Amino acid sequence: MEIERIRFVLSSYLRCRLVKIEKFFPHILEKEKSRAEGEPSILSPEEFAFATEYMANTEAYLKNVALKHMPPNLQKVSLLKSVPKPNLDSFVFLRVLERQENILVEPETDEQREYAIDLEEGSQHLIRYRTVAPLVASGAVQLI
Repeated sequence: MEIERIRFVLSSYLRCRLVKIEKFFPHILEKEKSRAEGEPSILSPEEFAFATEYMANTEAYLKNVALKHMPPNLQKVSLLKSVPKPNLDSFVFLRVLERQENILVEPETDEQREYAIDLEEGSQHLIRYRTVAPLVASGAVQLI
C-alpha cells in the first residue's frame, strides 16, 4: 500500500515537470543553452532530450500543417516569442534549509518600498518565486 502511494507521488511529480516542460519549452531550452559551463543543469538528461525533441516536433508540425500554406514572408515563426513565459512572480511554498538574512522583498503596496526579511532554518514561507530563485538554485531553500 505504501509503495503505491510513493509511486503515485513520484508519477504525479514527473507528470507536472513534463507539463511545465511542454508549456515553456523554448524558454527552458534557451536558459539551458545560456547557463555557464560549471553550472548544474535544471533538467535531467532525459528531460533535456524530451524538450529538444518536443521543440523539433512542434516546429516540424507547424511547418507541415500551417506555415507551408502561408506567404513566404510569414513562414518564419519564433517559438520563443509565441510561447508564454513562465510567471516568475507567482507565489511558492518553501522550506528554509540554511539560515538566510536580509532577503529583499518587494511588497504589493502603494509605497513600493523594499524591505528585508530573515529566513530561519526549518521555517516555511509563502513568497514570490522571483525573490527566492537564487536561493533555490543554490540549495539554501527547498520548494514544497
